[in-house]
Amino acid sequence: MPKFATQVLGTNSEAVGQAATMLRGGGLVAFPTETVYGLGADATQDHAVARIFEAKGRPSFNPLIVHVAEVSALKHLVQWSDAAQAVADAFWPGPLTLVLPLRAGAAISKLVTAGLPTLAVRIPAHPVARAFLASFGGPVAAPSANRSGQMSPTRAAHVTADLSGRIEAVVDGGRCGVGLESTILGLAGVPTLLRPGAVTEDALARVLGRAVAQRQDTETLSAPGQMLSHYAPAAGVRLNALDWREDEARLGFGAVDCDLNLSETGDLTEAAANLFEYLHQLDARGAPVIAVSPVPHRGLGVAINDRLSRAAAPR
Repeated sequence: MPKFATQVLGTNSEAVGQAATMLRGGGLVAFPTETVYGLGADATQDHAVARIFEAKGRPSFNPLIVHVAEVSALKHLVQWSDAAQAVADAFWPGPLTLVLPLRAGAAISKLVTAGLPTLAVRIPAHPVARAFLASFGGPVAAPSANRSGQMSPTRAAHVTADLSGRIEAVVDGGRCGVGLESTILGLAGVPTLLRPGAVTEDALARVLGRAVAQRQDTETLSAPGQMLSHYAPAAGVRLNALDWREDEARLGFGAVDCDLNLSETGDLTEAAANLFEYLHQLDARGAPVIAVSPVPHRGLGVAINDRLSRAAAPR
């Protein structure tokens, strides 16, 4: 693929405006959100969206999330509903993606939806992301800014290490606060949790006034982040390690002796924020395997364990 001189931009209004101009010209720009860095392209331009798949080495059957600055920008893209309004009121802007029926005639590249009759949409909370989206003034397709299947980036340096020369620019907004990709809720039929994240199943159920169905991994892909092998470092990953083996890098949780600890106090929010950062750091040490302590499967731990199980899956 062509090589680009990838620029690292700041977050002032001039830099954000420069990034938006790049997007209008069909360029690719990585930008920070509260979850992870996204790799943005103009969602209305087929060629620009195709470049996302090329830069990431992403399968074309894997749909993308469209980011916008305001709910009003979504209503001509998707079929809005009372349920969508309820969860939007509760959790947007924030780390939640909704999958809704695509509106007929919506000006969205068919590559974004991967041929599905639905569209994944989100309004991020990160102030730099919101300024960037507002400056661009249109829908931005943005998966995580990393090579397909590999660890998600929570710093601009992670983006440049993976995609330098493949994209025009990255807006350096510092470290992402949440550190895990957004929760994805399907609202094209029965409300269904398509990917766990910081907005938990219980929180969604309270707002919707009903239980949320669960997607099975054997079902056809309907949203990003559902491939069985995903989020993987170069090293192998051994889960639920109660002891350490020779030559392993040790990723702990709670009161354990280890190389890096997701949270010594057992704080799941802290653990989520540290997960990809620490996987990147341990992977850079070159150990053949990263062993990970058990993480409780409750609350945000459900999302952490989802990412870890996909990182550990056969490749």
